[in-house]
Parts: sequence; structure tokens; C-alpha cells
Amino acid sequence: MIPHDTKIAAQPTYITPADRKTSILPSTLAVYLRVVKVVFSSAHYAKRGLYDSRRWANSSLDIFNGIERGGCRFEITGMEHINDLDEPVVFAGNHMSTLETVVLPGLINPVRPCTFVIKPSLMEYPVFGHVMRSRDPIVVSRDNPRQDLVTVLEEGAKKLAAGISIVLFPQTTRTTDFDPAHFNTLGVKLAKKAGVRVVPVALKTDAWGNGKRFKEFGPIDPSRTIHFTFGAPMEVTANGREQHEAIVQFITEHLNRWRREEAGG
Repeated sequence: MIPHDTKIAAQPTYITPADRKTSILPSTLAVYLRVVKVVFSSAHYAKRGLYDSRRWANSSLDIFNGIERGGCRFEITGMEHINDLDEPVVFAGNHMSTLETVVLPGLINPVRPCTFVIKPSLMEYPVFGHVMRSRDPIVVSRDNPRQDLVTVLEEGAKKLAAGISIVLFPQTTRTTDFDPAHFNTLGVKLAKKAGVRVVPVALKTDAWGNGKRFKEFGPIDPSRTIHFTFGAPMEVTANGREQHEAIVQFITEHLNRWRREEAGG
């Protein structure tokens, strides 16, 4: 197990301090300068087979700090549900932006080693591809849903049996709107097959916008608070419908509350 020694994982709730020092650079520039630096450093180690779970967590937290330095504010709750884990789980959440992909390893890996279910293009990016390949993710095409299901269930079950938690986003694509009809049951199906629990994850990360040319790299908007909330692990019973509906409700309720708060309601 990775030492439980980060400022975030060591407490159930984390909120960016009001006196957090920020960069004098524009937010988008400040954040991406840090991201580029971290990615090149991570790729250096990955190409040499030295990019392990500890380095992944540290580089994720380095980007986390860079996002705060860019003026963004985090509110993270439910970390106690990760801190108490003594076995691998499936994390199933909504997918809003690139931000959760780069931040979640820093929240989860200090407690439980994890990997992601990702699309092939993330393995093919220059420099960043070395980092993703080193994490041995589960790669799905999204062109053949039936084959993708088989891939996730088979490879996911093997990784969970080896003690590695799986993070997946059961949506067809990143979106700021959450549509339950497009949130499939893959998370509970994998947890059921592997005999592990599933942890719901609700997030609001639209502070990191989608880009016009490259979707992964859009403008950074520090006026939008970044939210992560982890729910209690759930045993999957019967066909998992009850747990799937509970995950959908968990995400929907948190998104609605955060949006009301952002609108001043």
C-alpha cells in the first residue's frame, strides 16, 4: 500500500484555503505551464519504467497544486470513504472534463492503487501517452459496445483481483450536463463480476473547459468551484439495478445542489 501521507487523503474534507497564494499569470497559462512541466517529467520516468503509483500520485498532486495556483478553488468531501478502504473497489462517476482524469490519481492512489478505463487516443498522445501506458489502463474503443463490455469485465476483474481499483466514467463522452440515460451500468456490472463494492463519485469540474481544437485543453475558469464527492461503498446485489440507480441519484443530487449554490440560490 502507498503511504497515506498527502494533505488531501489525510482528511475527510478538503477546501482550498482562502489565503492560498495564486500566480500572477492568467489562470489558463498558469495551469497549463504546470501541466506541461509535470507531463514531461512524468514521461521521463515512464519511459524508463520508473513511473510507479507513488510518482503518479505525486505528479497528480503537483497538477492539483498548479490548478489552485491558477486561482481555482476545490471542495472535496467524502474522502473518509476512500481512507477506510481495505480492498479494491470500482469508482463510478460522471465525466465532465480533463481535470478529473489528472486529479483523481492524487486523491485515490495514496490509499489504494488504481487505474482507469480510457479511450485509445489517450495512449497515442505524444509524451502523455508514455505516462498512460505505464499505468496499464483498460483501453476500450467505444466503436463496439459489446466488445468493450467484455474487455472491461475481463480485464477489470483481473486487475481488481490483483488489488488494483478501477476508475471508470460510464458515459459516452465528457459533458457538463448529466443525462442518466447516457450513464450505463458498466460500473455495477464490473463490481458484481469481480465481487467488489462500487463507490459513487459526483464531480463538477467545468472550471477546466473543453478546447475548440483539442477538447482536452480548454480555458480555465477560476470563478467555478471544483467539486469532488465520494459516496459510501456499496455491495452490488441481484442485477445491480438498485445500486446503479443510487449512483445516478447521488450524482444528480450533488450536481443540482452545486449549481444552485453557484447561481446564488
